[in-house]
Amino acid sequence: MSFETWDEIRTAYQVARLGTVSGAADVLGVHHATVIRHIDALEGRLGSKLFQRHARGYTPTDAGRELLEVAQGASDRFDQLAARIKGQSETVSGELIITAISGIPRLLAPSIASFQKEHPGLHIRFLTDMRLFRLNSGEAHVAIRAGARPEDPDYVVQKFIQLRNGMYAAKCYADRHGLPKTEAELSRHWFVGPDDPQARAPFYQWLRGAVPAERVVFRTSEAAATEAAVRAGAGIGFMTLREAARDPDLIEVMAPRPEWTSPLWLVTHVDLHRTLKVQKFLAHIKKASEGWTDI
Repeated sequence: MSFETWDEIRTAYQVARLGTVSGAADVLGVHHATVIRHIDALEGRLGSKLFQRHARGYTPTDAGRELLEVAQGASDRFDQLAARIKGQSETVSGELIITAISGIPRLLAPSIASFQKEHPGLHIRFLTDMRLFRLNSGEAHVAIRAGARPEDPDYVVQKFIQLRNGMYAAKCYADRHGLPKTEAELSRHWFVGPDDPQARAPFYQWLRGAVPAERVVFRTSEAAATEAAVRAGAGIGFMTLREAARDPDLIEVMAPRPEWTSPLWLVTHVDLHRTLKVQKFLAHIKKASEGWTDI
């Protein structure tokens, strides 16, 4: 049926329930002429009289009483559905989709897991990928993004943390090639870098200006692969201070620079931002980040 037909059924239901055109018009917020037009149109569609008209109002015929019964059931089910939807919005349950850049799952996962423990009715999907998930298409509830502040007018964007990055080499690389002592010597060394020549990470932007492209001899598409290549001695590369501190075989090539720091943003769509589970998660992850050091 069309939306017009559903409007007619809803109108007939109110007339049958209240017994008068004026009462139905008040409840529906329409003119009484609209109520009469809907009744006439619905009776025409069904080929049967739904009401007996008299001075006191409208009395349902047998067909009208059947309509009232069906419409009442539909109304009750809709009210139940509305209550369930409202209840879901007032509880931390269902699915929560979180996306993040590929270099920080080790940092985030413990806090996400602790949030789920607090809310056992929650199902987590933690997606790490280089691509940007579309919040306006419902691909995620919360996105943790790096780089420039997102400018989409439908997004709510909050500052999160600053990822401090350093330049490192494995001991095996240093044993074979030595290490640069100045920035000018960088162009004589081998580097691990991004597969995307226009990578937006601030340290990669810096690297493009500091060394010739041909010196980036090992290219990867995600942070985990970069870290593995650096640890294997394929070249000098960047990683977070927190990740590098986990490996005693890594050597800091240059002291971290402010321009290598990556700001992270908590991004939500305006339509989902105020839902309870999103608000609770944002509060939880921001509180957890207060205890993070060397990131």
